[in-house]
Amino acid sequence: MLSPPRRWIRDQSPGSVTSCVRRGLCSRRHSLWILLILLVVCIAIQTFVARQARNDKLTGLPQLRSVNKQHLFPTVLNVWESIQSLTAKTDVKSPQADRTADVHKQNEGNRKQLDYIQSKHVGNLAIDSQTEARKVSAGKPLLPKHGASLGLQVPLALNSTRKSFISDTPNPPSLLKAHINSVPTKETCHPKSHIVFLKTHKTASSTILNILYRYGESRNLTFALPLNKHSQLFYPFSFASHFVEGVSSRSLREFHIMCNHMRFRKYEVAKVMPRDTFYFSILRNPVAMMESIFIYYRSIPAFHKTHSLDNFLDNSWKNYNSSVINNHYAHNILAFDFGFDNNVAPGADDLEERTSMAIAAIERDFHLILISEYFDESMILLKHALCWSLEDIVSFKLNSRSEKSRHPLLPETAEKIKRWNALDWRIYLHFNTSFWLKVDSLVGQEQMKREVSQLRELQTMLANSCLKDGGAVDPSKIKDVGLKPFQYGAAVIQGYNLNPDLDTQTKIKCQRLITPELQYTDRLYTQQFPELAAKHKQETKGVSPRRQRSDRTGMTGRAWARDAHYRQMMSRKFSNQKNQKALTSALLPHPDANNNTRLS
Repeated sequence: MLSPPRRWIRDQSPGSVTSCVRRGLCSRRHSLWILLILLVVCIAIQTFVARQARNDKLTGLPQLRSVNKQHLFPTVLNVWESIQSLTAKTDVKSPQADRTADVHKQNEGNRKQLDYIQSKHVGNLAIDSQTEARKVSAGKPLLPKHGASLGLQVPLALNSTRKSFISDTPNPPSLLKAHINSVPTKETCHPKSHIVFLKTHKTASSTILNILYRYGESRNLTFALPLNKHSQLFYPFSFASHFVEGVSSRSLREFHIMCNHMRFRKYEVAKVMPRDTFYFSILRNPVAMMESIFIYYRSIPAFHKTHSLDNFLDNSWKNYNSSVINNHYAHNILAFDFGFDNNVAPGADDLEERTSMAIAAIERDFHLILISEYFDESMILLKHALCWSLEDIVSFKLNSRSEKSRHPLLPETAEKIKRWNALDWRIYLHFNTSFWLKVDSLVGQEQMKREVSQLRELQTMLANSCLKDGGAVDPSKIKDVGLKPFQYGAAVIQGYNLNPDLDTQTKIKCQRLITPELQYTDRLYTQQFPELAAKHKQETKGVSPRRQRSDRTGMTGRAWARDAHYRQMMSRKFSNQKNQKALTSALLPHPDANNNTRLS
């Protein structure tokens, strides 16, 4: 029997072109030649990239070097993009090219973000790259590490998409753009505009007020300003919603920023501000703050009959009467501003309990507590919390004393202050620690150093551009009366003079930086309530400023007398030890018979 024919034998064509090519490529000799050629191409590409990067580093790039060592010119980036397409085909990647691509991606989103400061009066800012290694502040421990971390209840951002300090500059210098944009942004970060700042006393809070005023004014935000053109929200009385202009009349539907002096009461503030409001405040070491308060409020009854701070501290309970108006400045002023009872004896049995309750209430009501001794670091932390830009938080010191009115304290005096203001001291210690924990967890030490350096460089550049004398001067040397700060007590409050040859737009921007608190508040009130401002001006026409201050003082005195009378009545009512302890531990704010608790 014959076997079936084999039909599936392949039909091969030895002479075909395809077979020849296949045999040629498969030969070992040709394969080695192809691999060798690819290797030479890869080596050439890597050598080109390395040489280009080395040339850039050697030639300088002074503008970029003063800001960020990793920045590259667009030409280098374009070369990298073309090389990257070649290396992708050969599956060969250069480590240095990878780093260049990362830098390109980080900077690409920042290139369109900010406008710039005019360079007319700004010198060359080619700063050596070693500024990054500069310490944040001489003599301070540099961002100590801690085991735990306290997070903010806000999204974190490394920069903002807000407009720059001078947004209408026609030809902005590229240096400032790179300077401000050196930190990449996060797309999920949105700048906050609903803000409450509890303005505490003698803590550099006037400078922060100016920052908030400038930010809100440049964006047409609405401020919760004091009623009847007052400069404070009827401090020292605990805040009430009707203290804000426009609340009772309902002439305004939304308030964005509240930042004038007040005695904090959360549930009343919440009646005015939206639910998504960001709350923050600032503390200062009670030792240094007490020295400042003694000089500034020298005329209050508690200090009036004492010839020195030591003399007051040695006879504090003899000189101090809590029922007398304005004496609250002399005792635990931080606790008072936050709405707590400040009259606690250093050796009181419930001191620790009251401290714990105060700290718990502050942590519950405030998203961030800043520290005055680390002001620049505080501004960087605030920048991240609010998702603002570096130029949004740049500032000049305002309401600051001259050096000749400052008096160094002896160690013995410092210990007396810590004992006298025991509640303030404990609150400060706690939030000084939590501040550094938040720096570590939200920013990091290295990034904090870089951003503080950038902030100080920008401040120096603005000072050279805006200020005639390059810094603060005594009030007697201020040329523009409208820029002279309010003088009070024995303190000499300094101000600034503008450069005379500034163009119009630059002058406006610089003037906002140095406008004192009272003048700025008055201007914002006039802008926000033009009819009420005109009416108030007409009513006070012909009335001397002294008479106006006297009327306000009289109204304040009568209200404070009612407040003191109520406190004395409550103290007599709870005369036994148990009820007295319950009363003082309740941490009541401004006494109000209809309110049983401070917080909502």
